[in-house]
Amino acid sequence: MNQKERKSRILVVDDEANIRYTLKMILEYEGYIFYEAESGLKALEVLEEHPELDLILLDVRLPDFDGLKLLAELKKKPYPPEVIMISGHGTIEMAVEATKLGAFDFMEKPPTRDRVLLSIRNALEARRLKT
Repeated sequence: MNQKERKSRILVVDDEANIRYTLKMILEYEGYIFYEAESGLKALEVLEEHPELDLILLDVRLPDFDGLKLLAELKKKPYPPEVIMISGHGTIEMAVEATKLGAFDFMEKPPTRDRVLLSIRNALEARRLKT
């Protein structure tokens, strides 16, 4: 099954259960395969189990990990998933740093449904064009 035929796989990494739940409802309704992690360490476990992930929605502040450092580590891997950073405490400087480290986009919490879906579609299209 090629990239176009299979459903895109998306990991949401956020320590706030309500954010994960909201994104799960949006993504599953849109037909995406949803994975979740409440910490950086759990995210690394999910990535180990599912290296075929297409996209990660990654919180900047996690209880056990700096999201920007995790982003930098992810981007060192061969053919890494696209990453969209999310934050409830974002600054322009943080968004610029995330972009420099390879983030596709940076969204403030709580993101709107339309904003999430637009960013996801654009990130997945960018990933598809890289293959």
